[in-house]
Amino acid sequence: MRLPLLALLSRGPAHGYELKQALEKLLGSAYPQPNIGQIYVTLNRLQKSGLIEGEDVAQSTRPNKRIYRLTDAGREALALWFEEPTDEPRVRDEFFMKLALAPHTGDVDQIGLINKQRRHYLNAMRDLSRLAAAEERDNRIPQLLIEGAMLHLQADLDWLERCQEDLEEEQR
Repeated sequence: MRLPLLALLSRGPAHGYELKQALEKLLGSAYPQPNIGQIYVTLNRLQKSGLIEGEDVAQSTRPNKRIYRLTDAGREALALWFEEPTDEPRVRDEFFMKLALAPHTGDVDQIGLINKQRRHYLNAMRDLSRLAAAEERDNRIPQLLIEGAMLHLQADLDWLERCQEDLEEEQR
């Protein structure tokens, strides 16, 4: 949450609720909605680390609101974030750990485990398809997020098929 908030603040000063709304509008309903409490905790941490600065702004009919702006250090951290490639391929996969350890328990069927995971992925794809149909067509970002998630799920389904073929071949 830290760096996405810095990215939003690079457009100009904003308060926490504006940042929450901007994230929701940008990412749509496919992305988990940010918790306003989490946003304010993160803003406080960013301020303590010198990446942003806050200023209280008086409001005539409401309590003061705190507006945050990016510091030079925040701009530098944001630039570094965009320069770095994201995480390496996923090798610490919890499902794979279950699959690898299942024979050691003596009572977990690996093919059954694969089938359960496959059903889970297929249900997730159906949910994403419904979500894609409900998203606004003029906001391409959520559509791209959903499409990426579905492509990852399809790759996971293909990989499950490969695992099952390998296990069945080994049992022959």
